[in-house]
Amino acid sequence: MTDSSWNLPDETATAALATRMAGVLDGGLVVYLHGDLGAGKTSFARALLGALGVGERIKSPTYSLVESYRANGRPAWHLDLYRIADPGELEWLGLDALSDPAALVLVEWPERGKGALPMPDLVIHLGYAGTGRSARMEAQTTRGAGVVSRLDGGVG
Repeated sequence: MTDSSWNLPDETATAALATRMAGVLDGGLVVYLHGDLGAGKTSFARALLGALGVGERIKSPTYSLVESYRANGRPAWHLDLYRIADPGELEWLGLDALSDPAALVLVEWPERGKGALPMPDLVIHLGYAGTGRSARMEAQTTRGAGVVSRLDGGVG
């Protein structure tokens, strides 16, 4: 489908890309966030949720596995599956709520929940690029392609 890449020289640029993405979202979206430890997955998710109007403290779900919010009046879920050894461990989390088409679902380490998660609309690969970071977005659905095409440019 559609893909695009950005150079992110610092955390401010990562937050700027997330803020731009918030401005082009027009409904629910399932986003898989890939990247090594420290690549910016949680920073991106926090900036996106903040830009979507989450007024409360946006916590990392590293230990809780999932945090839920209201973002611009819609449900939003942030999952961090780093500590999951087997997708079957997710059964008790009540992930059925993630299938709400109006919800924003952000999943860090989605490969650890394979088969238990909704399919992504958008896959974001965050990585190291010299002293900064890079982001590559791959649309997996028409909804994801719309987000990428509306972003149409780089940050940094």
